[in-house]
Amino acid sequence: QVQPVESGGGSVRPGESLRLACSISRGTFGGLDIAWYRQAPGRAREFVAVIGWNGGGAAVTDSLKDRFKITRDGGKKKVFLQMKNLKVEDTGVYFCSAGHTYEKVRGGEGEYWGQGTPVNVSS
Repeated sequence: QVQPVESGGGSVRPGESLRLACSISRGTFGGLDIAWYRQAPGRAREFVAVIGWNGGGAAVTDSLKDRFKITRDGGKKKVFLQMKNLKVEDTGVYFCSAGHTYEKVRGGEGEYWGQGTPVNVSS
C-alpha cells in the first residue's frame, strides 16, 4: 500500500516562505502522479498543484501560480511545493495525494492520501 508522507509545514509570518515535501514511505515513488491539496479551517479542500510521474504536467492553480511552484526530485524521491510570499489566507492543512492516473490525481480522486502537514501564517 502506497503511503504519501508530507513534511515541511510550520508557523511563519506573512511574506515568508516554506517548502513542503511529499515522499512515499511505502510503495514505489516512480510512476506516481502527485498533487497537493489544502484545506483551510471551516472550508472545503482545494486543489493547489499537480505534477506527473515523469516531471511533466506540472501545474499550479491559477490563483497561486505567481507564488507557488511544484517540482519533483526523482533522486530524492520527493515532490516539493515551494511557497513564497505566504499570506494569512494560505493557512491550512496541506495534503499530498498520489495515484496512477494524472487526471484523477488532479481531480481529487488520487488513490493514496497523506495525513497532511499544517501551515499557519500569522503576524
